[in-house]
Amino acid sequence: MEFCLNLRKPHAMGIVSAVLVLGLLNFCLAEWQKPSVVEPIEYQAIKCRKHSAALTDFGGIGDGKTMNTAAFISAIEHLSQFADDGGAELIVPPGNWLTGSFNLTSHFTLYVHKDAVILGAQDESVYPLIEVLPSYGVGRDGGGRYASLIFGTNLTDVVITGGNGTLNGQGQYWWDKFRAKKYSDTRPYLIEIMYSDHVEISNLTLIDSPSWNVHPVYSSNVLVHDLTILAPIDSPNTDGINPDSCRKVRIEDCFIVSGDDCIAVKSGWDQYGYNFGMPTQDLIIRRLTCISPDSATIALGSEMSGGIKNVWAEDITAINTQSGIRIKTGIGRGGYVKDIYVRRMTMKTMKYVFWMTGNYGSHPDPGWDPNALPVIKNINYKDMVAENVTYSARLDGIPNDPFTGICISNVTIGLTEKPKDLQWNCTNVAGATSQVIPKPCDLLAPSIEVFNCSFPHPHHWHVKRKTCTNRGCRKVEL
Repeated sequence: MEFCLNLRKPHAMGIVSAVLVLGLLNFCLAEWQKPSVVEPIEYQAIKCRKHSAALTDFGGIGDGKTMNTAAFISAIEHLSQFADDGGAELIVPPGNWLTGSFNLTSHFTLYVHKDAVILGAQDESVYPLIEVLPSYGVGRDGGGRYASLIFGTNLTDVVITGGNGTLNGQGQYWWDKFRAKKYSDTRPYLIEIMYSDHVEISNLTLIDSPSWNVHPVYSSNVLVHDLTILAPIDSPNTDGINPDSCRKVRIEDCFIVSGDDCIAVKSGWDQYGYNFGMPTQDLIIRRLTCISPDSATIALGSEMSGGIKNVWAEDITAINTQSGIRIKTGIGRGGYVKDIYVRRMTMKTMKYVFWMTGNYGSHPDPGWDPNALPVIKNINYKDMVAENVTYSARLDGIPNDPFTGICISNVTIGLTEKPKDLQWNCTNVAGATSQVIPKPCDLLAPSIEVFNCSFPHPHHWHVKRKTCTNRGCRKVEL
């Protein structure tokens, strides 16, 4: 077994060139499955690595039939020894790499080549059952939880990226069994990172996840960008990106077609969520394009019992999607959704532009508390345009627990040829509007004076990404 060590100094590259000419050493070119991988690979990431290896160095076979779980595990276990020596990257070369679940390590990059496909195996036995999340108390589908295809916990400095390589969850197998009620445990996600810090997930195409696609949970300093996420619009629970009890998250430049919410912000479920008490906060979402005819562009909840606050979303495009920003909660949730700021949203062919739901009824078990009421306040929307819309807004707060501080300004909504007669359906809400067409409901009565809703400067997490390259490598005995 061998791995490749990046040689970054000019004199080292000269030595390698000379050795190649003389033919004195057998370099690692033959270790790559296809010659194209030998060409320098260049990509942007929050951290570059000193050491580099290919999956084929550890026995990987990319024929779409051979199981590569052992190869992934062996490679990552070996490369973990370099965590304190500049870190390591594992390159998945061109091919179709069938695998079950595998765990990542710290100071590590998983790089998926543009012509590589990681195929999730259609076999429950290669996805171990893991503990349920403490903020949920139960798997989201009920029962326990299958580990995700790519999994990591208690990590520092981990990058999952590529040249727009593909993760294919082969979800049809899982969707069919889920619909037939053949599962007592929760289907695997494509990527789940838990209890981790400084995480980057980027430049990949994710298709046909068995359930949620990307799930960072109990983590901080998370950067998700340049993802293409695709699933049939009728596929069950194929949420795109679900930041869950996380702090300092940026989601940018993603294109999502989903059977569920394109982005769903979460923080735990009922009593498990508010007892665990870890909110999602300081979240920035930019330049998202969403297509989801039966769900939301961005959902806040419904599992929001640990709290959601300080969310900024801007430059969002929704096409043929059920709703723009949707707040989902209900009696028993507890927690809060507050300090939400959204601007510059463009929507085309929508059922709802604004939707708030206070009667979401699902609960993890009979132990939920009917006295645990959520707090929804300081919700700000501005500078939006929508066309071909059926309902402008449906805003349903909770009796004796109204949603307050709702602000909507400079919004123009064009209606479908057959719109609903009641365009603004509002109960148990309070707020103000300015320059909004069609005219809002009386509970959000237009102001005589023109004003703009708030959009304060986001709490920036400054990210300096580097150009990483895998140039020239030599054999080193494992």
